[in-house]
Amino acid sequence: MEKKSVMKNYAFLAIMLGSMVLGCIFGWLAPEAAKSIKFLGTVFINMMFCVVVPMVFASISSSVACTKSRKRAGKIMGTTVGTFVITGAIAAVIMFVLMKIFPPVLSAWSNIESEAMGEHASLTDMIVNFFTSSDFVGLLSRKAMLPLIVFSVLFGFATNLAGGPDGVIAKGLSALTDVMMKFVNIITYYAPIAFFAIFGDLMATYGSAITESYGRAMMVYYPLCFVYIFTAFPLFAWFGGGKHGIKTMLKHVGKPAIVSLGTCSSAATIPTNLAEAEETGVSKDVAEMVIPLGATMHMDGSCFSCVLKIAFVLGVFGQTLEWNQLLPIVLVAVLSSVGMSGVPGGGYIGEYIICSIFFPQQIEMAFPILVAIGNLVDPPATMINAAGDYVVTYIVSRFADGKDWLDKVIAGKKETVAVEEK
Repeated sequence: MEKKSVMKNYAFLAIMLGSMVLGCIFGWLAPEAAKSIKFLGTVFINMMFCVVVPMVFASISSSVACTKSRKRAGKIMGTTVGTFVITGAIAAVIMFVLMKIFPPVLSAWSNIESEAMGEHASLTDMIVNFFTSSDFVGLLSRKAMLPLIVFSVLFGFATNLAGGPDGVIAKGLSALTDVMMKFVNIITYYAPIAFFAIFGDLMATYGSAITESYGRAMMVYYPLCFVYIFTAFPLFAWFGGGKHGIKTMLKHVGKPAIVSLGTCSSAATIPTNLAEAEETGVSKDVAEMVIPLGATMHMDGSCFSCVLKIAFVLGVFGQTLEWNQLLPIVLVAVLSSVGMSGVPGGGYIGEYIICSIFFPQQIEMAFPILVAIGNLVDPPATMINAAGDYVVTYIVSRFADGKDWLDKVIAGKKETVAVEEK
């Protein structure tokens, strides 16, 4: 990978982080002036609020509507999605436990109490509100992200059944997705100015607690990512590929990991993952289903960050992470990962989902805090997400081609080498 390409992919992330640091310095040195420019950040947040609903609907429904692979019925698809859900849930539970042991925010920044999800609702009401809205108009709100995602997935399936990827509606959704992503790109050019203002105001208002809290969060997140890669990945490879799984996986996973770090994008790692899966001996139909789907649905690293974000903002508002929140937090972490885009930064969708479920009354304050965490954790999260897509092909291959699929592949390669040597 060329050095210039890596620098180009990380340039905007560096600018964003730099603007936040400069904003904090400005807020520390000139608190009154920093508070006076807070409105520059509010402009950006409001613009994003206006675009997020059509962006989520278009991107998710288009992705589902344009799915072409129907090989081996629903076996590969079902195993793939099931694996994504299980590994994501495992990641979320791990981070939840770590957040209980090492809370990222030790003292509240604000005495405003956030609204606890489901505090006055029964389990059945919470499930209903989780997945549905009372009417169509209710979906057209940033406070109904999960119901909107469910609606978008179902709409995408209906479109696929009605006309398929080549139908008029599917093509229209794909075009609308392109338009909305360009719209977001245009707004994002303003983001460095907005985050300079936002973090200047936060520093002026809440002081050094900001840098201390973010530092504690990163001290947990970064080591966890590398521990996960060298423990969970080998376990998944052993389960999927048997006795040869770990050695084979370690031989091939390095390149996708490096490419994902260099591009900071799961989608950009798809070609590398497909090439490594082919060289490993993964069936073509398995690789072509798992890897592209994983670019938008397989988000173990994002599940880590989702739980971290929730615990972080709860601490900001003076609340503690409780064990009775485990199930809803894991559900949000796993379900919101479906809405993540395969582009650098994740399109801010995950942050909106967290805010709409856990912090609807404090969304203006919670959102920039969450985005800052997202920027800080994006590179290692993307590495886990993208490199993990290759590892998941082992698990799906076990169910699609038998538990000895890798043994057969290795035996076949040995026979081929023996024949060539003769």
